[in-house]
Amino acid sequence: MADTDITTLLARARDGAPGQLGAVFEALYPELLRLANSRMYGNEATFTPTVLVHELYLRISQGAPLPLADRNHFFAASAKAMRWILIERARRRAAGKHGGGQVMVHLDDRIPDNAVVAMTTALALDKGLEALEAISPQRRKIVELRYFGGMEFGEIARLLEVSERTVYREWERARAFLQAMLDEGGDGR
Repeated sequence: MADTDITTLLARARDGAPGQLGAVFEALYPELLRLANSRMYGNEATFTPTVLVHELYLRISQGAPLPLADRNHFFAASAKAMRWILIERARRRAAGKHGGGQVMVHLDDRIPDNAVVAMTTALALDKGLEALEAISPQRRKIVELRYFGGMEFGEIARLLEVSERTVYREWERARAFLQAMLDEGGDGR
């Protein structure tokens, strides 16, 4: 489906035709699934990229229509929502009433140690993004669009109305900052 068709469907959804948002999700489902697959933390059997995309749809389609302008804006909002969903899930799993830091042992006695590391990394990344927001909201937005949204530098530059070189430079600074935060937070690796 062409970008202009997506923009038209988003405008109709914004104007009170909620079924149009479903058409946008249907048209962009393969891309959303690819995006979700690239952003999943760990190998959790109960929370797959498909579940993440469906959770995204439920959250975006509920309540007041979102003022989404075009395809890029839709993916930017989707990336941010996926990040929130993943962070919320990681926090819930880390909560004491949900077993805290305990590791589930399956009948085959294989301990999924990468799930605990992935959950810790997700929470540390969220903390790093909050710290980055205080320093540079633009850098945080670039990280969300690039890392969580899977957008290219040119797409981000058009969306933020800055040069592609500026986006690349800010991306590199944000990556260095977040890497230092993750290394400093130290999970022993």
